[in-house]
Amino acid sequence: MTTFLSKIAESAKFSNFITIVILIAGVLVGMETYPSMVEKYGDTIHLLDKIVLAIFVLEIVVKMGAEGSKPWNYFKDGWNVFDFLIVAAAFMPFGGSSVAILRLVRLLRVLKLVTAIPKLQLLVSALIRSIPSMGYVSILLLILFYIYGVAAVIFFGGPEGNDQYHFLNIQTAMVSLFRAVTLEDWTDIMYIQMYGCMDYALPMHQETLCKPEFSTASPVGGALFFISFVLIGTMIMLNLFIGVIMNGMDEAKVEFAEAKAAEEQTDVADISMNIEYLRVKLREANDLISVIEDHNKRGKA
Repeated sequence: MTTFLSKIAESAKFSNFITIVILIAGVLVGMETYPSMVEKYGDTIHLLDKIVLAIFVLEIVVKMGAEGSKPWNYFKDGWNVFDFLIVAAAFMPFGGSSVAILRLVRLLRVLKLVTAIPKLQLLVSALIRSIPSMGYVSILLLILFYIYGVAAVIFFGGPEGNDQYHFLNIQTAMVSLFRAVTLEDWTDIMYIQMYGCMDYALPMHQETLCKPEFSTASPVGGALFFISFVLIGTMIMLNLFIGVIMNGMDEAKVEFAEAKAAEEQTDVADISMNIEYLRVKLREANDLISVIEDHNKRGKA
Protein backbone atom coordinates (compact mmCIF):
# COMPACT_ATOMS: atom_id res chain seq x y z
CA MET A 1 0.00 0.00 0.00
CA THR A 2 2.82 2.38 0.87
CA THR A 3 4.51 1.72 -2.47
CA PHE A 4 1.25 2.39 -4.30
CA LEU A 5 0.67 5.69 -2.50
CA SER A 6 4.29 6.69 -3.04
CA LYS A 7 3.94 6.13 -6.78
CA ILE A 8 0.81 8.30 -6.82
CA ALA A 9 2.44 11.09 -4.77
CA GLU A 10 5.48 11.17 -7.06
CA SER A 11 3.45 10.90 -10.26
CA ALA A 12 3.59 13.83 -12.68
CA LYS A 13 -0.07 13.26 -13.56
CA PHE A 14 -1.06 13.58 -9.90
CA SER A 15 0.93 16.79 -9.57
CA ASN A 16 -0.64 18.25 -12.71
CA PHE A 17 -4.10 17.26 -11.48
CA ILE A 18 -3.54 19.07 -8.18
CA THR A 19 -2.31 22.14 -10.07
CA ILE A 20 -5.51 22.19 -12.14
CA VAL A 21 -7.62 21.86 -8.97
CA ILE A 22 -5.75 24.81 -7.42
CA LEU A 23 -6.54 26.93 -10.47
CA ILE A 24 -10.19 25.90 -10.27
CA ALA A 25 -10.23 26.89 -6.58
CA GLY A 26 -8.92 30.34 -7.52
CA VAL A 27 -11.56 30.74 -10.22
CA LEU A 28 -14.33 29.76 -7.78
CA VAL A 29 -13.24 32.40 -5.28
CA GLY A 30 -13.13 34.97 -8.06
CA MET A 31 -16.64 34.06 -9.21
CA GLU A 32 -17.96 34.78 -5.72
CA THR A 33 -17.00 38.43 -6.13
CA TYR A 34 -19.84 38.78 -8.66
CA PRO A 35 -23.23 38.89 -6.87
CA SER A 36 -25.05 37.91 -10.06
CA MET A 37 -22.90 34.77 -10.38
CA VAL A 38 -23.52 33.84 -6.75
CA GLU A 39 -27.25 34.37 -7.12
CA LYS A 40 -27.41 32.23 -10.25
CA TYR A 41 -24.81 29.53 -9.57
CA GLY A 42 -24.30 29.81 -5.80
CA ASP A 43 -25.21 26.20 -5.00
CA THR A 44 -22.96 24.85 -7.76
CA ILE A 45 -20.06 27.02 -6.64
CA HIS A 46 -20.37 25.84 -3.03
CA LEU A 47 -20.58 22.20 -4.15
CA LEU A 48 -17.47 22.55 -6.31
CA ASP A 49 -15.71 24.27 -3.41
CA LYS A 50 -16.44 21.29 -1.17
CA ILE A 51 -15.14 18.91 -3.85
CA VAL A 52 -11.95 20.98 -4.15
CA LEU A 53 -11.45 20.88 -0.39
CA ALA A 54 -12.00 17.10 -0.37
CA ILE A 55 -9.36 16.69 -3.10
CA PHE A 56 -6.87 18.76 -1.09
CA VAL A 57 -7.53 16.62 1.99
CA LEU A 58 -7.06 13.49 -0.13
CA GLU A 59 -3.75 14.90 -1.39
CA ILE A 60 -2.51 15.25 2.20
CA VAL A 61 -3.68 11.70 3.03
CA VAL A 62 -1.87 10.29 -0.01
CA LYS A 63 1.37 12.10 0.79
CA MET A 64 1.24 11.08 4.45
CA GLY A 65 0.42 7.51 3.47
CA ALA A 66 3.42 7.50 1.14
CA GLU A 67 5.63 7.89 4.22
CA GLY A 68 4.57 4.41 5.37
CA SER A 69 4.88 3.74 9.08
CA LYS A 70 6.27 7.25 9.69
CA PRO A 71 3.53 9.62 8.46
CA TRP A 72 4.99 12.44 10.57
CA ASN A 73 7.83 12.66 8.04
CA TYR A 74 5.31 14.54 5.90
CA PHE A 75 5.76 17.56 8.18
CA LYS A 76 9.56 17.58 7.80
CA ASP A 77 9.09 19.39 4.49
CA GLY A 78 8.27 23.06 5.01
CA TRP A 79 6.19 23.18 1.83
CA ASN A 80 4.03 20.31 3.12
CA VAL A 81 3.45 22.22 6.37
CA PHE A 82 2.45 25.25 4.31
CA ASP A 83 -0.05 23.14 2.35
CA PHE A 84 -1.42 21.56 5.52
CA LEU A 85 -2.03 24.93 7.21
CA ILE A 86 -3.89 26.30 4.18
CA VAL A 87 -6.17 23.26 4.04
CA ALA A 88 -6.62 23.09 7.82
CA ALA A 89 -7.69 26.76 7.90
CA ALA A 90 -10.79 25.81 5.89
CA PHE A 91 -12.01 23.75 8.87
CA MET A 92 -11.79 26.65 11.32
CA PRO A 93 -15.16 27.60 12.87
CA PHE A 94 -15.79 30.68 10.74
CA GLY A 95 -19.33 31.85 10.27
CA GLY A 96 -21.71 34.77 10.47
CA SER A 97 -19.62 37.93 10.68
CA SER A 98 -16.49 35.98 9.73
CA VAL A 99 -17.59 35.27 6.15
CA ALA A 100 -14.94 37.64 4.81
CA ILE A 101 -12.24 35.75 6.73
CA LEU A 102 -13.53 32.45 5.33
CA ARG A 103 -13.33 33.83 1.79
CA LEU A 104 -9.80 35.05 2.45
CA VAL A 105 -8.82 31.58 3.71
CA ARG A 106 -10.26 30.04 0.57
CA LEU A 107 -8.38 32.56 -1.53
CA LEU A 108 -5.14 31.43 0.13
CA ARG A 109 -5.57 28.07 -1.60
CA VAL A 110 -4.20 29.73 -4.72
CA LEU A 111 -0.88 29.91 -2.87
CA LYS A 112 -0.72 26.12 -3.12
CA LEU A 113 0.54 26.77 -6.65
CA VAL A 114 3.85 27.64 -5.00
CA THR A 115 4.19 24.10 -3.68
CA ALA A 116 2.88 22.55 -6.89
CA ILE A 117 5.36 24.30 -9.22
CA PRO A 118 9.08 23.79 -8.37
CA LYS A 119 10.12 27.00 -10.17
CA LEU A 120 7.85 29.02 -7.89
CA GLN A 121 9.39 27.28 -4.89
CA LEU A 122 12.78 28.44 -6.15
CA LEU A 123 11.58 32.05 -6.40
CA VAL A 124 10.01 32.03 -2.93
CA SER A 125 13.14 30.45 -1.45
CA ALA A 126 15.23 33.17 -3.07
CA LEU A 127 12.99 35.90 -1.62
CA ILE A 128 13.11 34.35 1.86
CA ARG A 129 16.90 34.12 1.69
CA SER A 130 17.06 37.77 0.62
CA ILE A 131 14.99 39.13 3.53
CA PRO A 132 17.94 39.76 5.92
CA SER A 133 19.97 41.60 3.28
CA MET A 134 16.90 43.46 2.05
CA GLY A 135 16.38 44.66 5.62
CA TYR A 136 19.76 46.39 5.63
CA VAL A 137 19.10 47.94 2.22
CA SER A 138 15.73 49.16 3.55
CA ILE A 139 17.45 50.81 6.52
CA LEU A 140 19.86 52.56 4.15
CA LEU A 141 16.92 53.68 1.97
CA LEU A 142 15.07 54.95 5.06
CA ILE A 143 18.10 57.03 6.04
CA LEU A 144 18.17 58.49 2.52
CA PHE A 145 14.45 59.32 2.73
CA TYR A 146 14.90 60.95 6.13
CA ILE A 147 17.84 63.13 5.05
CA TYR A 148 16.12 64.29 1.86
CA GLY A 149 12.79 64.68 3.70
CA VAL A 150 14.24 67.01 6.32
CA ALA A 151 16.10 68.95 3.63
CA ALA A 152 12.90 69.30 1.57
CA VAL A 153 10.99 70.70 4.55
CA ILE A 154 13.78 73.19 5.22
CA PHE A 155 14.17 74.39 1.61
CA PHE A 156 10.72 73.94 0.07
CA GLY A 157 8.11 73.39 2.78
CA GLY A 158 7.22 74.19 6.35
CA PRO A 159 4.52 76.64 7.49
CA GLU A 160 5.98 79.42 5.34
CA GLY A 161 7.40 77.36 2.49
CA ASN A 162 6.76 77.32 -1.23
CA ASP A 163 5.18 73.83 -1.29
CA GLN A 164 3.21 73.21 1.88
CA TYR A 165 1.13 70.58 0.11
CA HIS A 166 4.02 68.12 -0.37
CA PHE A 167 6.53 69.25 2.25
CA LEU A 168 4.61 70.74 5.18
CA ASN A 169 6.32 68.40 7.67
CA ILE A 170 8.62 65.39 7.74
CA GLN A 171 5.89 62.75 7.32
CA THR A 172 4.27 64.40 4.31
CA ALA A 173 7.72 65.02 2.87
CA MET A 174 8.67 61.34 3.10
CA VAL A 175 5.38 60.29 1.49
CA SER A 176 5.98 62.76 -1.34
CA LEU A 177 9.52 61.44 -1.77
CA PHE A 178 8.16 57.90 -1.92
CA ARG A 179 5.93 59.04 -4.76
CA ALA A 180 8.98 60.53 -6.46
CA VAL A 181 11.08 57.40 -6.08
CA THR A 182 8.33 55.35 -7.75
CA LEU A 183 8.54 57.85 -10.66
CA GLU A 184 4.81 58.64 -10.33
CA ASP A 185 4.52 62.23 -11.66
CA TRP A 186 7.66 63.19 -9.76
CA THR A 187 8.38 65.95 -12.28
CA ASP A 188 5.26 67.82 -11.11
CA ILE A 189 6.70 68.02 -7.60
CA MET A 190 10.03 69.20 -9.04
CA TYR A 191 8.42 71.87 -11.25
CA ILE A 192 6.52 73.33 -8.26
CA GLN A 193 9.90 74.02 -6.63
CA MET A 194 11.53 75.19 -9.85
CA TYR A 195 8.83 77.69 -10.89
CA GLY A 196 7.06 78.41 -7.60
CA CYS A 197 3.63 77.26 -6.51
CA MET A 198 1.89 80.32 -8.00
CA ASP A 199 3.29 79.76 -11.50
CA TYR A 200 3.00 75.97 -11.44
CA ALA A 201 -0.37 75.18 -9.86
CA LEU A 202 -0.66 72.72 -7.00
CA PRO A 203 -3.12 69.84 -7.62
CA MET A 204 -5.59 71.07 -4.98
CA HIS A 205 -6.02 73.56 -2.15
CA GLN A 206 -3.85 76.06 -4.00
CA GLU A 207 -5.56 79.02 -2.35
CA THR A 208 -4.86 77.82 1.19
CA LEU A 209 -1.49 76.09 0.70
CA CYS A 210 0.12 78.44 -1.79
CA LYS A 211 0.32 82.15 -0.96
CA PRO A 212 1.99 84.78 -3.14
CA GLU A 213 4.36 85.86 -0.38
CA PHE A 214 5.62 82.29 0.06
CA SER A 215 5.86 81.32 -3.62
CA THR A 216 9.56 80.98 -4.36
CA ALA A 217 11.16 79.71 -7.54
CA SER A 218 14.32 77.59 -7.23
CA PRO A 219 15.13 76.55 -10.80
CA VAL A 220 18.60 75.21 -10.03
CA GLY A 221 18.12 73.98 -6.45
CA GLY A 222 14.80 72.26 -7.20
CA ALA A 223 16.21 70.47 -10.25
CA LEU A 224 19.40 69.35 -8.50
CA PHE A 225 17.49 68.19 -5.41
CA PHE A 226 14.99 65.97 -7.19
CA ILE A 227 17.23 64.70 -9.96
CA SER A 228 19.87 63.64 -7.41
CA PHE A 229 17.21 62.01 -5.22
CA VAL A 230 15.67 60.07 -8.11
CA LEU A 231 19.08 58.96 -9.37
CA ILE A 232 20.18 57.74 -5.94
CA GLY A 233 16.83 56.38 -4.78
CA THR A 234 15.69 54.73 -7.98
CA MET A 235 18.72 53.96 -10.08
CA ILE A 236 21.01 52.90 -7.24
CA MET A 237 19.11 51.98 -4.08
CA LEU A 238 16.29 50.05 -5.73
CA ASN A 239 18.79 48.24 -7.93
CA LEU A 240 20.43 47.05 -4.72
CA PHE A 241 17.19 45.19 -3.95
CA ILE A 242 17.39 43.51 -7.34
CA GLY A 243 21.02 42.57 -6.70
CA VAL A 244 20.17 41.09 -3.30
CA ILE A 245 17.31 39.06 -4.79
CA MET A 246 19.51 37.79 -7.62
CA ASN A 247 22.13 36.73 -5.09
CA GLY A 248 19.42 34.90 -3.14
CA MET A 249 18.29 33.26 -6.38
CA ASP A 250 21.80 31.95 -7.03
CA GLU A 251 22.00 30.54 -3.49
CA ALA A 252 18.57 28.94 -3.83
CA LYS A 253 19.59 27.33 -7.16
CA VAL A 254 22.70 25.87 -5.54
CA GLU A 255 20.64 24.53 -2.65
CA PHE A 256 18.07 22.97 -4.98
CA ALA A 257 20.84 21.42 -7.09
CA GLU A 258 22.51 19.96 -3.99
CA ALA A 259 19.20 18.60 -2.69
CA LYS A 260 18.46 17.00 -6.06
CA ALA A 261 21.95 15.51 -6.25
CA ALA A 262 21.59 14.11 -2.72
CA GLU A 263 18.21 12.63 -3.66
CA GLU A 264 19.70 11.03 -6.77
CA GLN A 265 22.58 9.61 -4.72
CA THR A 266 20.06 8.19 -2.27
CA ASP A 267 18.15 6.59 -5.12
CA VAL A 268 21.37 5.12 -6.55
CA ALA A 269 22.31 3.77 -3.12
CA ASP A 270 18.86 2.18 -2.76
CA ILE A 271 19.16 0.58 -6.20
CA SER A 272 22.63 -0.72 -5.36
CA MET A 273 21.33 -2.23 -2.11
CA ASN A 274 18.45 -3.85 -3.96
CA ILE A 275 20.82 -5.28 -6.58
CA GLU A 276 23.11 -6.63 -3.88
CA TYR A 277 20.12 -8.15 -2.09
CA LEU A 278 19.02 -9.86 -5.30
CA ARG A 279 22.55 -11.22 -5.84
CA VAL A 280 22.58 -12.70 -2.36
CA LYS A 281 19.20 -14.30 -2.91
CA LEU A 282 20.31 -15.60 -6.29
CA ARG A 283 23.39 -17.21 -4.78
CA GLU A 284 21.26 -18.78 -2.07
CA ALA A 285 18.90 -20.11 -4.74
CA ASN A 286 21.80 -21.54 -6.74
CA ASP A 287 23.21 -23.20 -3.63
CA LEU A 288 19.80 -24.70 -2.86
CA ILE A 289 19.49 -25.99 -6.44
CA SER A 290 22.96 -27.55 -6.18
CA VAL A 291 22.02 -29.27 -2.92
CA ILE A 292 18.83 -30.66 -4.46
CA GLU A 293 20.69 -31.91 -7.54
CA ASP A 294 23.32 -33.63 -5.37
CA HIS A 295 20.59 -35.20 -3.30
CA ASN A 296 18.85 -36.49 -6.43
CA LYS A 297 22.08 -37.92 -7.82
CA ARG A 298 22.76 -39.78 -4.58
CA GLY A 299 19.20 -41.13 -4.57
CA LYS A 300 19.60 -42.53 -8.08
CA ALA A 301 22.94 -44.10 -7.19
